[in-house]
Amino acid sequence: MRTSSAVVHLTHQAAHAIEFDGESTHATTVAQHGHATRQHASAVRSQHEYFGAVCDLLDGFSRVVVAGGHTTLADFRHYVAKHRSHSVDRIAAYEVVDHPTDNQLVALARQRLEALDRLA
Repeated sequence: MRTSSAVVHLTHQAAHAIEFDGESTHATTVAQHGHATRQHASAVRSQHEYFGAVCDLLDGFSRVVVAGGHTTLADFRHYVAKHRSHSVDRIAAYEVVDHPTDNQLVALARQRLEALDRLA
């Protein structure tokens, strides 16, 4: 596990993760695979695979702020609580945002993590 922090902008189509440590940043994107299947509830299966890939990415960081739309965050939060309980402790905060830039995401994450550090 890396000791750096990250912020993830999450939509139902893709997750854009930005790792930051000090002044440097590194971005990574995880996209949902839109493969259609004839299986029952294949949309749920695809979403679970996608959210699982996002959780795998998050497990590499010490603290993460997850940002995105309200519905996406609610679905992801439910998935993490039910299927990836070991990832719950890594997620420091959930923030509802609409189309932020990378710089805005990093600034938001730093602000939230600093506020949590002051409370601790």
